[in-house]
Amino acid sequence: MSDEEKSAKEVDHVSLNGAKPGSEDSEDRDIDLEAWGEEHGYVLDVEVLKTITSKWRNYQLASDGKTVLIPQPSSDPNDVLNWSWRKKHIILFVISATAFLPDYGSATGAVTLIPQSIEWGLSQDTVNHSQVGNVFMLGAGGVFVVALAAYFGRLPVLFWFTFTALWTAAGCAGSGTFDSFMAFRILNGFFSTVAQGGGVMFIKDLFFVHERARKINIWASFVILSPYFGPLLTAFITATQKWQWAFGIYTIMTGLCLLAQIVFGEETYFNRKIPVEKRPVRQPGIGGQIKRLIGIEQWRDRKQRSTFAQAMMRPILVLIKPTVFLSTIYYLLTFAWVVGINTTLSIFVTPLYNFGLEQIGYFYFTPIIAALLGEITGHWLHDAIANYLTRRSKEKKLEPEYRLMAIAISTPFIISGLVVLGFALENGWHWGIAALGWGLYVFGIMITTVAITAYCLDCYPEGSGEIAAWINFARTTGGFIVSYFQITWANAMGTKKSFGIQAAICVFAYMIIVFLQFYGKKIRERSGPLKFKTD
Repeated sequence: MSDEEKSAKEVDHVSLNGAKPGSEDSEDRDIDLEAWGEEHGYVLDVEVLKTITSKWRNYQLASDGKTVLIPQPSSDPNDVLNWSWRKKHIILFVISATAFLPDYGSATGAVTLIPQSIEWGLSQDTVNHSQVGNVFMLGAGGVFVVALAAYFGRLPVLFWFTFTALWTAAGCAGSGTFDSFMAFRILNGFFSTVAQGGGVMFIKDLFFVHERARKINIWASFVILSPYFGPLLTAFITATQKWQWAFGIYTIMTGLCLLAQIVFGEETYFNRKIPVEKRPVRQPGIGGQIKRLIGIEQWRDRKQRSTFAQAMMRPILVLIKPTVFLSTIYYLLTFAWVVGINTTLSIFVTPLYNFGLEQIGYFYFTPIIAALLGEITGHWLHDAIANYLTRRSKEKKLEPEYRLMAIAISTPFIISGLVVLGFALENGWHWGIAALGWGLYVFGIMITTVAITAYCLDCYPEGSGEIAAWINFARTTGGFIVSYFQITWANAMGTKKSFGIQAAICVFAYMIIVFLQFYGKKIRERSGPLKFKTD
């Protein structure tokens, strides 16, 4: 029995009127709860649902008998919301593991540039140009990913981008000259970002509104951890092996993710606006799986999705929404220092603490532990805050702006972490103090990443992929810019002032969040929904 056939037994849906879950009779329900939620706040409590519709008995609830399912699952066996818990979470893990790759590979180059500069007789600054090009393409690639996925389908774009990332990673490992290495690095950055730039669209497809924050937290933990595992493992590898082995390991990791996509990957796009009788039928068995993997089945049914022109316009239509644009600016100003610190910190701590490659590797355990603590905390924090504010509100509805309250908790960690790190590096304090400052900052960033992503997703769920792509673009663009002047800036002013200014910029950026908390709903109402012709 397949997962789809088991789903009716495994998925915890209950109906208030005793009818079979998944009824699609339009007369049974008079409100599209997802569209309603965008404009008026999400109705997750059945008691609140009773106050806004007389047909509340026809809506499906979660297994607790209280939480309203948004969106409402259909009776179609191909509806991804009806898939089993196991199948959904295997796909989530595959997407998260693939999202781990781009920053891991990018940060690997931050360590290998030292032996590469010796081997090719070039300055470290010259070799670092490949790093900068790679970082920029990590952001740019995500925007193309979501646009192409809206036209060709989620799964084939994921597969073909990862396939290209595999051979470009192998090219990095086998390059004998700097020019060929740089070309492969830039191409790899563009294609490896597929699940990082577009990961949220899979989460939106697979999970209900009340589940999404925790699933984003899982996916984001892979993204945040990846740039720290890269230098950590590479430092140990290059201490005893040639630098090519570092990219060889990265190639193997990419290959394993591609294999997981082939075995477990599935097309998650499901258009709920199309009547049941007009929906495409998924071909069963291995043959159907292969056709979906490479895109044949999605191409046959391409008229069910956006046209090519509509797909290319989707990222622009999302970005010009004021709340998304402001969120992107905030994240750029806050996350930029993560990349700057990660790519340059070894240059500061090596002479200050007389660290070798192994000591640098151990030092990178700091942000990994901090990010894991942020993931564990966020697993409960985001939903706890949203539920608490929903219960306190007059209308008892979940407003997207409630997600932003977690940033009020994370911001003090971000600011204090930058200040402590700056003072530790300039005053020569014990490396443990520098590690503490770095950890505080990363912990705060982990909480912030989930909060800002969940907020934008709740604002415009139909633009899930585009939202993730622009947030990813802001993250990498900020790092791309900062990596150019981080060392020069610190040498000219000292780390006290340079990191202090960075902290001040984060304080200024937080004012954007405060503004959105007060006026975000009014701005959303005035700008209106996205209204894609297909989503």
